[in-house]
Amino acid sequence: MSFLEKLKTQILIADGAMGTLLYSYGTDFCYEEMNLSQPEQIQNIHKAYIDAGADIIQTNTYAANYLKLQRYGLEDSVKEINSAAVCNAKKAAQNNAYVLGTIGGNRGIKPESISLEELKRSFREQLYCLLLEGVDGLLLETFYDLEELETILTIARKETRLPIIAQVSLQDPGYLQNRTPVNVALKRLEGLGADVVGLNCRLGPHHMLLALEQIELLEHAYLSAYPNASLPAYTDGKFHYEGDAEYFRTSSQSFRNEGVRLLGGCCGTTPAHIRAFASELKNSVPITEKVVKLIPKKIIVESLAAKREFTPLQEIVKERPSVIVELDPPRKLDTTKFFEGAKALKKAGIDSITLADNSLATVRISNESLGYLVKSNLGMRPLIHISCRDRNIIGLQSHLMGLHTLGMNDVLAITGDPARVGDFPGASSVYDVSSFELIQMIKQLNEGLSFSGKDLGQKTDFSIAAAFNPNVRSVEKAVKRLEKKIHFGADYFISQPVFSEEKLIEVYECTKHLDAPIYIGLMPLLNSKNAEFLHNEVPGIKIADPIRNRMAALHDQPLLATREGIDITKSLIDAALDLFNGIYLITPFLRYELTAELALYAREKSESTRLAAYGLDRAD
Repeated sequence: MSFLEKLKTQILIADGAMGTLLYSYGTDFCYEEMNLSQPEQIQNIHKAYIDAGADIIQTNTYAANYLKLQRYGLEDSVKEINSAAVCNAKKAAQNNAYVLGTIGGNRGIKPESISLEELKRSFREQLYCLLLEGVDGLLLETFYDLEELETILTIARKETRLPIIAQVSLQDPGYLQNRTPVNVALKRLEGLGADVVGLNCRLGPHHMLLALEQIELLEHAYLSAYPNASLPAYTDGKFHYEGDAEYFRTSSQSFRNEGVRLLGGCCGTTPAHIRAFASELKNSVPITEKVVKLIPKKIIVESLAAKREFTPLQEIVKERPSVIVELDPPRKLDTTKFFEGAKALKKAGIDSITLADNSLATVRISNESLGYLVKSNLGMRPLIHISCRDRNIIGLQSHLMGLHTLGMNDVLAITGDPARVGDFPGASSVYDVSSFELIQMIKQLNEGLSFSGKDLGQKTDFSIAAAFNPNVRSVEKAVKRLEKKIHFGADYFISQPVFSEEKLIEVYECTKHLDAPIYIGLMPLLNSKNAEFLHNEVPGIKIADPIRNRMAALHDQPLLATREGIDITKSLIDAALDLFNGIYLITPFLRYELTAELALYAREKSESTRLAAYGLDRAD
């Protein structure tokens, strides 16, 4: 009799965590490789769960796929590891327990991190290895991304008629990270052929039960639950779980009352936790009727804390020529020159001061704090750059929530220069997300939802700029990235500095089909040394040879060289305003008098052009 037939009339107990026990024994490498190197230890853990009352055990293959094994250089050992894992589980089971072939999710909380084609190839390889060894069923577990799970479930159902368990993981009880209600998600999995659907990982019994309260009994598929022992603690450089097995025993009947027929454990659970479940529920009769609690729909209101004070830049630049200026936060604590510059730029009539986020990985005063002072003291619009380098997902979201609370709605989402190029080359570069996913996160905040899908109670009102580097071999390929960023939610673009009219024309021709406007970057050169440094050492900047030659001709005349840099930029402004409405001036070394002069020039130039279109001049 298959375990699926048994589930018709009784609750079955599954095993608990494998990795938690191996970690507690001092193992911190690749748990799946131990199927080969330490088979006895793996078998002993399986036996311990069976002795504790488990009717079903899973193979030690959660991460035994190409994508995850390549982290350890074991990508060519997929077959050997999976085959050994099934062999170990069967030796331990001795026909006293069913053996499920386990396959874990890959995407986690970053859906765009791996393409579906990569996932399919990796999944098929592991799937065939498990099926060849004769498992009793499949367990697809710990899937945060519903698209990934639906994709591989569809493949698995075509390849086998064995029972399939499909389990999702939730950041927030009741919803997947893409805000699909868990009840809806499980019905979709049932429709794709899953025999058992449910939840595992992330949540302990309390929050998992809250999620289960929202799940109806399904027409064909049975419910499963594999809660974590607790939230993990971190002591002396190690994670550990402190969940009490007795707590699992007291929660057992609650799982039964929510319709669960297959009950096991995930992270932090041990044979003691499974014994606690078994002592209460092994061979118990499942419920067949259930009343689902209706959860009142929360109303997400528009922003109350920070009503927008400025028209979004993407709207301004569509209507008229617009100039914004980057003024880097200082590296030292004296802000006198910075605010002198901000005042000069305000007088020049710019639309925004943009504030970099520790550009080139050099430590500077927080752009958030300076942005707030620029806004509150000078009445200017700050455009805050946000880099993926220095903050994890928690920090990024917290930072964005803080900007919203302070009323700063204009942001530029960038990946950020790696830490190794800056002041602290040994520092960690976080990069939990890329600029694409950061844009997506901000767009989701505008819907009143956190990146994990939690209701924030208010909608933010961010205007999202994205970076554009035209200084590449193929501008067409760079434009493909722009199109992708638009898909993720970018409202407009700010480019790296351009140093030739030919490049301006090339960029225009390649981007004129885009609806999202572009602020074209321009930067005055100070001297030949400055030009050579930017061209040869700064990522994303290339300066045309004729421009470098002009600066080199004045290498021993610094004042004339700077004047030449200003004249070059003015000529580029003339060309740019014929093609783009947006001018983005980058201030070198806080030399704000240069960008103030250029900003004023750009304003006057655009005004003259506008008047000329009506047959007027400035004297009129």
